[in-house]
Amino acid sequence: MAESENRMPNHVAIILDGNGRWAKSKGMPRNYGHVQGAKTVEVICEEAYRMGIQYLTVYAFSTENWRRPEDEVDALMKLLRNYMKTCLTTARKNRMCVRVIGDKTGLDADIRKRIAELEESTKDNDGLHFQIALNYGGRDEIIRAVRRAALAVKEGKIMESEITERYFSDMLDTAGLPEPDLLIRTCGEQRISNFLLWQLAYTEFYFTDVAWPDFTREELLKAVDAYNHRDRKYGRIEEG
Repeated sequence: MAESENRMPNHVAIILDGNGRWAKSKGMPRNYGHVQGAKTVEVICEEAYRMGIQYLTVYAFSTENWRRPEDEVDALMKLLRNYMKTCLTTARKNRMCVRVIGDKTGLDADIRKRIAELEESTKDNDGLHFQIALNYGGRDEIIRAVRRAALAVKEGKIMESEITERYFSDMLDTAGLPEPDLLIRTCGEQRISNFLLWQLAYTEFYFTDVAWPDFTREELLKAVDAYNHRDRKYGRIEEG
C-alpha cells in the first residue's frame, strides 16, 4: 500500500525496546544504545508529524526500570536531563506540544523543574502532541486515579454513582488525550509491559523485530500499513 493511500492513525504509542541489546550486538555498553535511542525519538517525532500523526506517546522509563543496575539508572537520568534541554529546542523549532505522564514525584527535583518548564513553554504549540512516559506504570496510574476519585467522593465533590468511564479517564495522566489507535513495540517482544493499561482497550498492536535505535520512517510506515489492513470495528468511550 502506498503512503498516500494510508489512513494515518491519529495517536500512536510506542514501547521503545532494544536499546541495550542493540548496543551489545555492536560491542558497545548499554548506555550507548540509550543515547542512540534518544536520537531516534527526535527523528520519529519529526517524521510522524510530517506523515500526519497528531499524537505520539513513548514509553521512556517505567516504574520497573528503577530495578536496573544503579550505574545504568544513573546514566539514564543523566541522559534524561540532557534530553529535556534538547526536547525544548526541538519543540520550539517544530511547535511541538510536550507533556510528561507518570509519577513525577518519584523523579529528582531538578528533573521535575525541567519537565515543568518544558510543559509550560510548549503548552500552546500547535504541532505534534508528544507525550513522554517517565516513571510510568499502568497499574500505578490506575491506582493513583482511583485514589483521586475516592478522595473526590469523600470530600463530597461527586457521588459514587457519578464515577463513569469518562470521569475515570479524566482522572488518568492522559486526561484530555485521545486513546491510541496504534501501539508499536520494537525488538521482538510481544507484551505491553504495564503501559497504558486502560487506554489500550481498543488499540491495534504492531510488533517488529527491529531494535529501537534502528527504527526509521520506513519502519513506521510498515506499522501504519499493517494498521490499515486491520478491521477497525470496536467500541469507544462516548463523549459527554
